[in-house]
Amino acid sequence: MTRSVPFPLAHRLTMKEVFDAEGRPRVDLLKAHLTKEGRLEEAVALRIIDEGAAILRQERTMLDIEAPVTVCGDIHGQFFDLMKLFEVGGSPANTRYLFLGDYVDRGYFSIECVLYLWSLKILYPKTLFLLRGNHECRHLTEYFTFKQECKIKYSEQVYDSCMEAFDCLPLAALMNQQFLCVHGGLSPEIHTLDDIKKLDRFKEPPAFGPMCDLLWADPLEDFGNEKTQEYFGHNTVRGCSYFYSYPAVCEFLQTNNLLSIIRAHEAQDAGYRMYRKSQTTVTEMLVNVLSICSDDELMNDGEEIYDAIRGFSPQHRISSFEEAKGLDRINERMPPRRDAVNSVGLSMGRMNMGEPNGTDSNSNIQ
Repeated sequence: MTRSVPFPLAHRLTMKEVFDAEGRPRVDLLKAHLTKEGRLEEAVALRIIDEGAAILRQERTMLDIEAPVTVCGDIHGQFFDLMKLFEVGGSPANTRYLFLGDYVDRGYFSIECVLYLWSLKILYPKTLFLLRGNHECRHLTEYFTFKQECKIKYSEQVYDSCMEAFDCLPLAALMNQQFLCVHGGLSPEIHTLDDIKKLDRFKEPPAFGPMCDLLWADPLEDFGNEKTQEYFGHNTVRGCSYFYSYPAVCEFLQTNNLLSIIRAHEAQDAGYRMYRKSQTTVTEMLVNVLSICSDDELMNDGEEIYDAIRGFSPQHRISSFEEAKGLDRINERMPPRRDAVNSVGLSMGRMNMGEPNGTDSNSNIQ
């Protein structure tokens, strides 16, 4: 039981303190300050966000990355777990990292995660890579906690700058020409890697279509043991996008001469999950990597925590890992949105793809 939590540092770091004479962020100072829940002057925060976005904007929609690289799943505002990740995985100064998205929402320290990761991107643009997750959008950050957090700790202008930066995040990465890395998964409208490269990513993710699927799709719960050979079915858990099957992954890998898909988007008790091996190789064809959600960080430890947060009290309070995992099955539905189209609730076979993204006029996305 936590008996007391120190209040955040009152001093806000200035431009001169955060950036050296050559304009590089002092990430060690930033880490120490953010760890004590300190904040930055708003102009400093905006500079970090905007300079990071400028680098992301120049990157391709699908990155080409050489191994070795450490691949990381959802962060979801868990800044202290992010620090532990770097402690265990190695300093970004000499370790290559690829993050698969979902840096914000749910946790209390989403803006700290963004500011620190964006600072690392500025300092190490060729060795630290950031992909977009389904939470890096206006729709979810308004519904969950990130917008509220930005307004309390900084301002709506900082939030708006983050949204513009999120629009610049790449959607996928090809590691070693063998592994496709993406937040969510496959789409019936994406058959080749060129289909990913051609996507216009500089926008709010739509409620349907290939961009939505890359961020939202999930493997079937019985992936690898399906009773049918259908490729895609409506994702009834998320309320949008698809479930994809073992045959769908097999064909995609074979078509594109790949070994495996590495994705995030779902919490795993062991930190990762290795799915069924390919029919033609000894490599697991689908890997679900760590999504940060530690018991220590999420446990409700008393009112001192909420006093220290100074008014920031997200509506989604989590008390255990099992509850956090359950968010993927309960709270992870696409919230209602005006541009949502009707979606077919029946599974689709390989050839049953007449309408784009399986849309139909008989049922609504919820």
